[in-house]
Amino acid sequence: MPITELQLDAAVRALATVLPMRGPADSALSYFFREHKNLGPKDRAFIAEAVFGVLRRKRYLEAVAEDTRPRHLLLAWLVKVQGLPLRELEPCIHGGEIAWIKQAKAVTTDNLPPAVQADLPDWLYEKLCAFLPEEDVLKLARSVQQPAPLDLRANTLLINRDEVLAILQSENIPAEATPYSPIGIRVKGKPAINRHYLFTTGKVEVQDEGSQLLGYLLAPKRSDMVVDFCAGAGGKTLMLGAMMNSQGRLYALDVSDKRLNNLKPRLKRSGLSNVHPQLIAHENDTKIKRLAGKIDRVLVDSPCSGLGTLRRNPELKWRQTPESIAELTVKQRAILEGAAKLVKAGGRLVYATCSILPEENEEIVEAFLSAHPEFELLNSADLLAKQQIRLDTGKYLKLSPQLHGTDAFFAAAMQKKTPQQGEPVPTISSTSPETSPEI
Repeated sequence: MPITELQLDAAVRALATVLPMRGPADSALSYFFREHKNLGPKDRAFIAEAVFGVLRRKRYLEAVAEDTRPRHLLLAWLVKVQGLPLRELEPCIHGGEIAWIKQAKAVTTDNLPPAVQADLPDWLYEKLCAFLPEEDVLKLARSVQQPAPLDLRANTLLINRDEVLAILQSENIPAEATPYSPIGIRVKGKPAINRHYLFTTGKVEVQDEGSQLLGYLLAPKRSDMVVDFCAGAGGKTLMLGAMMNSQGRLYALDVSDKRLNNLKPRLKRSGLSNVHPQLIAHENDTKIKRLAGKIDRVLVDSPCSGLGTLRRNPELKWRQTPESIAELTVKQRAILEGAAKLVKAGGRLVYATCSILPEENEEIVEAFLSAHPEFELLNSADLLAKQQIRLDTGKYLKLSPQLHGTDAFFAAAMQKKTPQQGEPVPTISSTSPETSPEI
């Protein structure tokens, strides 16, 4: 369907709203749509695709366009990335723009610097090249230039994956089982899943397959006491609660009241009764000190740069800086230290990020283990294999879009040693769910 002048102009205005990148792109775009209620569903779909398309290829488009104005970036995206014929644009463009577009079309990728071809800022390209061959950096960069698929998780408390697949396929919604997660469903296209009864009744949740695998790495048992230390809006919390069959006790901790409030409607839909959301001020909040040494499983999905989610949040590569990464690593070390105090002898601690940078991942874990000999690293591939998940990325779980089709995730599973395994560890009696401390 041809692009209209109205759509093009609206997309330019939306892009101008987003490009200052003072916050998340999806929030800025939502604000734009609220301010322009006259736009129809097809207009909004085109605008969203165009805005995120430009953000994914922003540096390349600036080089091609030799300009940073939103209109020129958008036109360059249409002809260079989308391959739109000039004749389809002619009704919407100004006279002088035709010659400029022809010039932009003639620019070849081979003549551009590698970081520009990769659509990455120089500092990030250099960081990646420090631990990856240049050809792998380019493969990774190209993989995050593509939109992410829509992954769902079956809420096993209410339904199984085969039932979800059968329902979707009966409604001609193309869907298939995810290759690694036993409860994941990958949906093709862009159906309005948030209005589907499977979603509104809590039978499915939107959750990337990589995120689902973190739950299997933690592997909580039904009678366990579990803490999701940085719960956010609770996607992983809900999965853990279902894995526990709504038994035991699951604390969802976060420093953001807004994020925990976003968990409430999801929790209500889920049918879970073992989840206890709790607002905390920081990782050493007195509210959680009474849990010290009593928790069987602790998940730390740490605040991070988010650079593993560039398919969904392409603006992050332009918003993050070396300085912001350094600030995050300080916070990550402190959060991991605070969370580790909760783990009882023999308990499991999983540290995870959606980052691709070693300073947020391996370096954090290695420094922690060096300072805490009472913890030992477990082999992630072995832990997953015990649950019939055949995925071996080494001792750490390291997922990437170009290799696994997921967002990029890093995770390390650690166990707190019992006295029989090494140095003495104070014995703390386990608290049953019925008498678990309130926090």
